Parts: sequence; C-alpha cells; structure tokens
Amino acid sequence: MPLDYTNSIPLYVQLKEKIEGKIMDGTYSGKVPSERELMDEFYISRSTVRHAIDALVREGSLVKKPGKGTFVAVKPINDWLGILSSTTETIQNMNMRPGAKLIKSRTLTLPAYLQKITGLTEAVHIKRIRFADNIPIGIENNYYPVQLGEKIIQYDLNKATLYDLLEKELGIMSIEAAQTIRADQVKKTDAKLLKVPSNTSTLIAERKLVDMRGDFIEYEHAAYRSDMYSFNIKLSRKK
Repeated sequence: MPLDYTNSIPLYVQLKEKIEGKIMDGTYSGKVPSERELMDEFYISRSTVRHAIDALVREGSLVKKPGKGTFVAVKPINDWLGILSSTTETIQNMNMRPGAKLIKSRTLTLPAYLQKITGLTEAVHIKRIRFADNIPIGIENNYYPVQLGEKIIQYDLNKATLYDLLEKELGIMSIEAAQTIRADQVKKTDAKLLKVPSNTSTLIAERKLVDMRGDFIEYEHAAYRSDMYSFNIKLSRKK
C-alpha cells in the first residue's frame, strides 16, 4: 500500500497519519511493525520511517524500548456522545487510570461572551489538567455560579470527580447538557501543560449543564489531544 508520491504532503507526514489511524482504530495496540516492515508495506525509505516514528514519539503516541522495539504508548479514549459522563468515567471505561491536577480556582468577572452563555456576571473558574495513565490528555475549564463554586473548591480537586461532587456531595441531580465539539489548534499556554508542540490539533468540547428546571449549573470548555481522544455516536436511518 504505497503512499501518494504526487501529494504535496511530505511522505513522513502521510506515514505518521497512517500510523495514527491504525492506533485509533485499534490495529496497533502494542508493538508497532519494525522499520523494515513499514518500509516494505508503504514502499518508503528508512529515513522516512524514522522521521515519522520520531515525530510520534515526541508527541507521546509511541514509545521506544531499547532492544525490544517501538510500542503504542496510549490507547484512544472514546467518549460516547449520547451519554452524559465525566472524563474520569470515560477514561476508566477504557481500562486506563484517570488523574487530575488543579491549575487554578478563583472567582472572576466573566467576559461578555461567557456572561451570554451562563447568564452570570461572576463565576468560580476551575482549571485542571486531565491525565490517562499519567499522560496529560486535556485541559478542562469549568465555570460555576459563585455559591456553588465556592462549595466545590473546598474539596481536593486533584482527586475529585466534579460530577460526583455535584451529585453525591452537593445533591444536584437530574442534569441535562448541551454540547458542541470542534477542532482547533492548542493554545500556547495549554501546549506547555500538555507537553505537546504548539501546532498540535485539539478537540474543543464545550458543554453547558442545567438541572431539570433549566437552572444553570456549569459551563465547561475543554481541549483534548486529538491523537488520544475520539467521540463516538451510533446512528440509524429511519424510513
């Protein structure tokens, strides 16, 4: 299966994308093919293979083990779009270990666009890095009404699952959400937190939570590494 030599995209980038696709669909789940095997499969030079592999190692998708070969470093995290679940639950469902690191929590006056979304003038802002098997996968920014947010920040947010706090500790049940997903380049400050290049693509998930009465509970703006995170939904055609 040769690469497209007539394409303006460099061959190593094409190969990198092929390997990423095989990681995401589960074809590669442990050790990836050797340099020779990739050369023979895609009809390319050793330098092209090494360039692609080195790029994936730098991004954290692959890891080299001296004397053993090159292995997939992560599993893609699949988030079911039809179910309101926490990041922690999503990671656990992939048999990976979830984690979080609090970057900041503060009360602030919201910019105009967030005031329009939330209906609030002030909110408590919580920013955290999310991890899967100790690998940083995303940056989550959560905004809460001040009274609710002040209760949330009393807990250890390096360990707590926010949905669990809302439901089990604070008694906020029957939550509904509206969510949008789009692609964007990672912010420079977030790239450093995620330990990825500044040109890395991310999936932006924006989610607004309300209770059954329609009262605002939370707005989340999250950026997830697109090489580790995918959103799945089942569709059917009605006749």
